[in-house]
Amino acid sequence: METTDIFERLKKGETILPNDPQAYKMREASYATKELVLQMNNTADPNEVRDLLSQITGSEIDESVAVFTPLHINYGKHTKIGKNVFINFDCVFLDLGGITIEDGVLIAPRVSLLSEGHGLSPKDRQALIPKPIHIKKNAWIGAGATILPGVTIGENAVVAAGAVVSKDVPDNVVVGGIPARIIKEI
Repeated sequence: METTDIFERLKKGETILPNDPQAYKMREASYATKELVLQMNNTADPNEVRDLLSQITGSEIDESVAVFTPLHINYGKHTKIGKNVFINFDCVFLDLGGITIEDGVLIAPRVSLLSEGHGLSPKDRQALIPKPIHIKKNAWIGAGATILPGVTIGENAVVAAGAVVSKDVPDNVVVGGIPARIIKEI
């Protein structure tokens, strides 16, 4: 039986099998997070939003961060948010694999940051495969974009609205499309 905590294993990128003896902890943690998310999404006070987001992430959210709720997070403790970050309405963060958002990042409405996925093979489909997402300084993620597990978005990069990003994005480029490809350099 595995003795290392399941959340540490997720952060290290270990695939979690459906019969893992600690798998129930992921659901329990998500339900606890959902309670805080419901409170956060039902207040208009930006200070209260930041305070609740600090509780959700287990780290201090700087007063320069602005979040327009609703924001949906399944765990929270694996999300790190820098300074001067703006997160617009209706975003989804699945962060069991880890999400890092550096300073100055702009996240438009309905962006999905998905740091966890499943295997393609039907026999492996119930396993959870975590891979971190890293959004570097001053990146801008356009409306409705989806960032898939394991992707790094480069510094100053722009992800066009509606893009699905499945591969790393270099610094100082614009990407768009499905799958996202480099459109131009900045």
